[in-house]
Amino acid sequence: MNPPLTTVRKTVHVAAGETPAAWPAQARPPRVHTAHALHQGERVWQETNCYVDLWIELLHGYGLDPRAALAFTVTQDFEGDQFTFFKFPLEDLDLLYGTQVQELAIYDSLEDRVFAQTQRGHTVLVEVDGYYLPNTRATSYRREHPKTTIGIDVISPAERRLGYFHNTGYHHLDGEDYDGIFRKLPRFENQPDVLFPYVEFAKQVRPALQGAELVDASAELLCAHLERRPLANPVSAWRAVFPEHMDRLLARGEAFFHPYSFNLMRQLGANFEFLSKYLQWLAAQGVDLPPEIAVSAQSIASEAMVMQFRLVRAITRGRRDLCDDCFDVLESAYEKTVTTLAAHVL
Repeated sequence: MNPPLTTVRKTVHVAAGETPAAWPAQARPPRVHTAHALHQGERVWQETNCYVDLWIELLHGYGLDPRAALAFTVTQDFEGDQFTFFKFPLEDLDLLYGTQVQELAIYDSLEDRVFAQTQRGHTVLVEVDGYYLPNTRATSYRREHPKTTIGIDVISPAERRLGYFHNTGYHHLDGEDYDGIFRKLPRFENQPDVLFPYVEFAKQVRPALQGAELVDASAELLCAHLERRPLANPVSAWRAVFPEHMDRLLARGEAFFHPYSFNLMRQLGANFEFLSKYLQWLAAQGVDLPPEIAVSAQSIASEAMVMQFRLVRAITRGRRDLCDDCFDVLESAYEKTVTTLAAHVL
């Protein structure tokens, strides 16, 4: 049986290779946190978005399987200028794992509120400045100021240290990074107009579902989410406006391409890669599903990556490429995935 969340939350999980030596005695790490299977092995998209990746590792750190909560991926749509920034629905986390997420009021000090909640065994989800996250050394650490979400489950104000889930692992920070996260550096003084960040906290209110109950509840969620699927093929909607997007990409170059690819190719590809993993998980639990559906979902992930590389070359060469053959593959694979899945289970 999985350990209670309230017990595991008081445990410090540290990514391989990290050794926080100065933790208070009561918070010393008894074990190493190893990334969930969704973040290991061969994957087309190594990272998805900060919120989904965080929750995968957070649930895994609680001793739970996040794959059961991936049914929502069938609802992804094209939003006119981006694909849905897919996130675990909070009601699904409540139903499957007994975990409720509430907004945390920050009425004085963010640091004090985080400390109060982690002392109760809760995990605090807070939007922070990636400039101060040492696990992002390869990207934004001490270079850029992206907004990203971390899950803090242990904090030591006296030591100016904290442990946090972020992206595909568990990490720690201290010193000036700690002060930067909590806006305690001199540069933040005399700035009363700086808004508090949006903060949530996750708490355990009932035991997580197990075994057949978990599988049945997950399968029911899949049916419910399929009822909410887009009325038309979202890839076709993207294709209809892509010529305008292509002109903008050529005009604005590489700097614009990076956020564009994150919000379109990556969100589309990563979403359907997780849908493929979810369908494989359901099949392994005995749910009757044609394996070809998962294969089609994975082909969306692969073709989205192909399209990303093609656009890089097009922008580098200043050449307009409408990627018609990529769109042909993506449109067809979407029908073979979502439309076929709906016909099979509804």
